[in-house]
Amino acid sequence: MKMADCVESVEILLVEDNPDDAELTRRALQKHHFINMVTWVKDGEEALAYLYGTEKFPDRPDRPPRLILLDFKLPKLDGIEVLRRIKSDENLKHIPVVMLTSSNEERDLVDAYRLGVNSYIVKPVEFEEFVKTVSGIGFYWVLTNRVPDC
Repeated sequence: MKMADCVESVEILLVEDNPDDAELTRRALQKHHFINMVTWVKDGEEALAYLYGTEKFPDRPDRPPRLILLDFKLPKLDGIEVLRRIKSDENLKHIPVVMLTSSNEERDLVDAYRLGVNSYIVKPVEFEEFVKTVSGIGFYWVLTNRVPDC
């Protein structure tokens, strides 16, 4: 598969319970035309169901997402537990996980890195900074970061 094909098939799993933040994130990523698919799930249980292709996601793509944007504080199953499960699974642990969260707590940061998060970013409050930050995440993880063959 050519690199151009890989870029076109990029999929980002966005795990975010706040619909406003999810929409802002999706718009910032789509604005730059380097992805064609962002899948949004609203809680930790949905994230795992998507990753394993169970429950309401039996038809998800066969390949795993190339990037997971994960909120820390989620209903049903919090982001730290989702991260723990991803990074302890041989079939998922290679997927980069970026915590994109409003939590600025040092303990949350330490816990996330202890479990193998690839990056921890506190969501900027200002709209323009939020868009700039999310766009930067997309550019780095989709265009700059090298990944194994798709």
